[in-house]
Amino acid sequence: MIKIDGLLLPDEPLAAHTSFRIGGPADLYAAPRSPQDAARVIQACSGAGVPCFLMGGGTNLLVADRGIRGVVLDTSRLSGMRVEEGLLIAEAGTPISAVADEALRLGLSGLEFAASLPGSVGGAVWMNARCYEREIGDVLAFVEERGEDGAVRRRLVEKREWSYKHSPYQDFGALIVRAGFRLSAGDREAIRALMLDNRADRESKGHFLHPCAGSVFKNSRAFGAPTGRLIDSLGLKGTRIGGAQIAPFHGNIIINTGGATARDVRALMELMEAEVSVRLGFALEREVILVGEWDRPESEGAGGTR
Repeated sequence: MIKIDGLLLPDEPLAAHTSFRIGGPADLYAAPRSPQDAARVIQACSGAGVPCFLMGGGTNLLVADRGIRGVVLDTSRLSGMRVEEGLLIAEAGTPISAVADEALRLGLSGLEFAASLPGSVGGAVWMNARCYEREIGDVLAFVEERGEDGAVRRRLVEKREWSYKHSPYQDFGALIVRAGFRLSAGDREAIRALMLDNRADRESKGHFLHPCAGSVFKNSRAFGAPTGRLIDSLGLKGTRIGGAQIAPFHGNIIINTGGATARDVRALMELMEAEVSVRLGFALEREVILVGEWDRPESEGAGGTR
């Protein structure tokens, strides 16, 4: 039996922990309050041969309706910030938008692009979150990770290992514990103004109107236009399957209009991929990650209605 300071909930519905508000139960949901307890959960799972899925803010995930087998380790309670040796250091579960707010309070520039960005520090690092031509890797000094042996190591950021919405953490398994951000002194009013502009832009694009996961697919320079514009050009905005809909206001966002299932969202994703491939000749790359126990293999398609 795992004992931690935090939550241990059997059959916990993951819809309560994802931005889509979709997802079946985890066999066991663990939300520890310390990196040490998080490591204990991982080690216990490893010793028992039980799969353990690490979840941050749940903002880029589509969890299957059947849920996730094994243990889901939610890092959202591993939160806190401090300034040390000129760096703003944040624990993995801290909302990345809260780190941007703290940078503003301290008069530090560099994280304005993360204002109102959903998700946690750990998730933003794992994804190398990007918007407004800036990305997390641009301002990262180091990441502290806990390996399978339980030891915490500080990995200095080598920019060559970071690329468009890709970090080295997508290539190997490690628990991201905290991250250090190298920011520069700036004018608070100028920082605040840019953060407000970014939030207003997100609001104007409808990012906060419905449960969603933001952009469904990555952009590619080879396409010659943003993915949302390509999908819009095919007349797909507003297409609906069940309770899921390609947002009427943005071609690269799928929204949960109420009661959407993971199957509905996945079917829309596959429809978008097929239409763009057949009609434009481009292969879309998913930004939303499908996890859990699905009832059919990825190769099977699905249709939809407008």
